[in-house]
Amino acid sequence: MQAAIRTDADRKALTFAMRLSLGVGLLMFVMKVGAYLLTGSAAILSDAAESVVHVAAVAFATYSLKLSYRPPDENHLYGHTKIAFFSAGFEGAMIILAAIYIIYESIHKWLGGLHLENLGYGTSLTAAAAAINGSLGAYLIWLGKRKNSLILTANGKHVLTDCWTSLAVLVGLGLVLVTKWLPFDPICGILMACNILYSGGALVKSGWTGLMDTADPAVQKQLIELLDRETSKHGITYHQLRHRNLGDSHWVDVHLVFPDKISLAVAHRTATEIEGAVEASLEPHAAMTTHLESASDHDDVHLHGHARASTSEGGPSLSKPG
Repeated sequence: MQAAIRTDADRKALTFAMRLSLGVGLLMFVMKVGAYLLTGSAAILSDAAESVVHVAAVAFATYSLKLSYRPPDENHLYGHTKIAFFSAGFEGAMIILAAIYIIYESIHKWLGGLHLENLGYGTSLTAAAAAINGSLGAYLIWLGKRKNSLILTANGKHVLTDCWTSLAVLVGLGLVLVTKWLPFDPICGILMACNILYSGGALVKSGWTGLMDTADPAVQKQLIELLDRETSKHGITYHQLRHRNLGDSHWVDVHLVFPDKISLAVAHRTATEIEGAVEASLEPHAAMTTHLESASDHDDVHLHGHARASTSEGGPSLSKPG
């Protein structure tokens, strides 16, 4: 089965938001290039460069969102939702590249001689870009969390990064206008690049942990509480709990150990009830599979199974019995 099924309304809302982000990104790029041509500001040029990276990242995120909708197939049995982690990592890497370029360009312009003009027009365009990106970023993050979309949330954070970049540019240009000291322009460019590096690193980390199936301690704790409650209710035990984040849902599997005299039909019905309880309680979405075992020969079956595996593979088993 598919781990998470989005409604058509969810898909339309997410697709619209991503297309809106792409369109606004292109508009911001045009505005910032215009502001740079008017002023010659290193900080504004850096801001425009970040917009180029942003447009490229949003284009990839848009493709990733579309791909994540595809159902499981014979080559991708768990679906395609893990593209969300790759998309977040890619977007974070693009942010880091933009930050490195901003630092380089700011230092280059500082050492090469600073010359600024038409700061009033450039400041106005940059302020408008900051306001638009701030509103868009907040909307994307709100919708991404509401719809449990890592792709959209990561994109919203990138848009907000673009907003903070523009605000830093405004601070730099404002200081230049007040003090007439031109180095404030590249200094603010470098400072905002350091902040961007942090944001990009956080996105790369989130993508890496997702792709490597790093266990979420909060999810682990919630699952243990749920399974302790449900199994004790039915008088059974469990072990071999595993779970992974698929991007917008969780996949859980566990072994359930039943008393000897319970029929397969009753055991299956009980397991299905436990699966339903866990899937209904775990946020954002969950799919659970269970393996049914008998308490009487549980240890013996596992020990013999691991012994056979060790013999056939020529080495010790990596799984623990029971």
